[in-house]
Amino acid sequence: MFERLARQMWHQIEPVHATLYFSPAAFEEAAKLGYDIGSRWPSYFAWRTAALGAAGPRLVAATYYSFSPTMVADHVPAIWAVATPGQVLEARLRAMDLTLRALLGDHNNMREAAELAVRAAESIQVAHRPLAAANLELPWPHEPHLTLWQAYTVLREHRGDGHLTALQAAGLDACEALVSFASVGAAPVVNFAGRGWSSEEWAAAHERLAGRGLIDAEGLATPAGRALRHQVERLTDELAAGPWQALGEAGAERLAHLNRPLLGAVFESEMLPTTTTLGIGKVQVTA
Repeated sequence: MFERLARQMWHQIEPVHATLYFSPAAFEEAAKLGYDIGSRWPSYFAWRTAALGAAGPRLVAATYYSFSPTMVADHVPAIWAVATPGQVLEARLRAMDLTLRALLGDHNNMREAAELAVRAAESIQVAHRPLAAANLELPWPHEPHLTLWQAYTVLREHRGDGHLTALQAAGLDACEALVSFASVGAAPVVNFAGRGWSSEEWAAAHERLAGRGLIDAEGLATPAGRALRHQVERLTDELAAGPWQALGEAGAERLAHLNRPLLGAVFESEMLPTTTTLGIGKVQVTA
């Protein structure tokens, strides 16, 4: 039951968390810090990594997993020459304050939702969950809407950390994880170009998966490939179930109800690209 609930709550949380990477207010705050906003990646790496401190490229590549280490090295540690992790975290909250106030409008009283989300977030087991643990270690903001977003971030990264465990258990390396994801039709191959893998690296991953009988010559999943992907998603749900078991089904349903106006506002804003929302309700791509 709680595995199913974990997936349902991911559908609630992921779009709200992801506004950080696409919000105009976030790009404005990034520009004030001095980041080049001609591409979303400099601010993405800064926003998402800052909780880890001034992490180097190996640590970031390990915790992000699906990004090419070469691409990571293009941004890390250069992002820390622009702003310190502390400055980035302060700007992150300013960006989300502006973003959420605009989205919530008259529904800005999120205290109960924040309390429920914090209860779930504080229940997580942090072993082998570096991004979740790093965000959980941050102080809770004073404003309920920001507390809610930060708790969602902890829960989102908790699921993501577990997803990497599931991918490794399935024997899928970083590039293979994306090739496998594309092979089941969850998103077109072109959507993964931003992860920095070269065409040669993609082709090599394709060849390795084909050699295991997981995809065919055209890059489509075989029955074995679909079964393996299902195994990954099932284990991801199992590893993400803990906080929702701690909150309980009634608590999670209440949080989903309170979150509905915010989630609706996110989708109505059309802030998130289709490539982000495609994965919701299908299979998870490593973020």
